[in-house]
Amino acid sequence: MRRLILWDIDGTLIHSGGVGRRVIEEAAGLVGALSEVPKIVMSGKTDPQILRDIFRAAELADEHIDSLLPDALAAAEKALAEAEHELREHGEELPGVRALLELLRDTPGVRQTLLTGNLTANAAVKVAAFGLTELLDAEVGAYGSDHADRLELVPIALERVARYRGETYDPDEVWVVGDTTNDLACARAGGVRCLLVGDANGDTSAIEGADAAVADFTDVDSVYRILTAS
Repeated sequence: MRRLILWDIDGTLIHSGGVGRRVIEEAAGLVGALSEVPKIVMSGKTDPQILRDIFRAAELADEHIDSLLPDALAAAEKALAEAEHELREHGEELPGVRALLELLRDTPGVRQTLLTGNLTANAAVKVAAFGLTELLDAEVGAYGSDHADRLELVPIALERVARYRGETYDPDEVWVVGDTTNDLACARAGGVRCLLVGDANGDTSAIEGADAAVADFTDVDSVYRILTAS
């Protein structure tokens, strides 16, 4: 049995307690000189896409947005690094996550990494804040830093695991695990399987079409069987 499991972060492994949204909005406001930062839907998007959407909602010209993005991304990285203690204080690791990651880590043939819209540095801060770093092979993951379009991320992860670990996987050996329809679209674009977890209230109504869906990860053995069954 061989598996490559590509984990989303926000809403899947952790909740940031509003800290993630705040630092992105602060970065956009600072760099874009915005008197008011428009509220947008962020879930399932990459950080570059989120910042672009904020600037567009603020009615900035696309050419101006292009010039602002590098500084806004750098500001978002700096702000989250400085807020790691707030993540630990206000955020939470979701139920069952650690036990599931540990069980999969100890299973021969399984490699776990990240596939997330977070910038690489911000992904590292988030998993470190909850002590999950050592359970994931983050070097072979795919991030918002790699591409603004989440649909492009699965091939990036597959190329990295081949280049750095000498491993190739058949499509049915790869799972994207996330919590939004964008995670499902990403998996479908990459031709791999998808497991979606419900929202904070256990709602799975919006995630029909996934290969599997669960309300949460509290039944660790059941989720483990989904991800490792033939």
